[in-house]
Amino acid sequence: MSTGWSVYVIALIVLNIAGCAWLLLANRSVQIDPREKGQSTGHDFDGIEELNNPLPAWWTWLFVMTIVFAVIYFILYPGFGNFPGVLGWTSAGQHEAEVARAEAAYGPIFARYFKTPIPELLDDERAIDMGGRIFAQRCSTCHGSDARGGRNYPNLTDDDWLYGGDPETIVKTITYGRNGMMPPFAAVIGGDEGVKDVTEYVLSLSGREHDAERAERGRQTFVTVCSACHMPTGTGNQAIGSPNLTDDIWLHGGRREDIERALKNGITSQMPAHVDMYTPEQIHLVAAYVYSLSAKKHGGG
Repeated sequence: MSTGWSVYVIALIVLNIAGCAWLLLANRSVQIDPREKGQSTGHDFDGIEELNNPLPAWWTWLFVMTIVFAVIYFILYPGFGNFPGVLGWTSAGQHEAEVARAEAAYGPIFARYFKTPIPELLDDERAIDMGGRIFAQRCSTCHGSDARGGRNYPNLTDDDWLYGGDPETIVKTITYGRNGMMPPFAAVIGGDEGVKDVTEYVLSLSGREHDAERAERGRQTFVTVCSACHMPTGTGNQAIGSPNLTDDIWLHGGRREDIERALKNGITSQMPAHVDMYTPEQIHLVAAYVYSLSAKKHGGG
């Protein structure tokens, strides 16, 4: 804070505290005519009538205590302009102290789990529970509290993985994030008609209702253009994160219009890297939790 702003803040604080003290003392000197004491002031609201009585002593002392508290607070803690307070307290310092206490308490536990391979942690309920709590802090914002995701956010409880669901890949995904990009293809595959043809073929890959004539035309285009990422059979390629189009699991929507929109406009998606948000030990536990969601369901671990 600049010196000018500091002086401005100090002046405001002093004027407010002084003003409150003056207002309190000035009203204490006001004398009430004994003949009017207890009489109505004429103010009435919702059946509550104001009487002409002095302020109760306990209420007056409550005001005095708030003024004294404010003065003591600005002496002890920062807030009085650039004055840091005699205690030297800062929010950053408190945060660092709390982090240090947490690391001292949980660091050995994290370190022990970090040495244990993720598949072996599946039977350790405490480890999975800890990973689940870390997951709930950040990951649930996108993937949901139950990790089932939603439109544009992958379901982590099934066995459908864009980049692979083995422990090492999950750790890599959490640590460094992922960037998915499908470019728009309308101009490449023949405009609107080409988009519709390829859409029908994509629908046919998962056994859905489709226009067979258009699908046959779309197949040729798909093999020529789209198979570079999605493979000739449409099963995708986990090395580059291209989805499997044959299982009827859709990240960005599987309706006919959704597929057409993806082909016309392309899709860009991103999962942020968590390398600066979590320690390697914490990422290890989150990965164990994520791996457990589908591994046990499908007989893993």
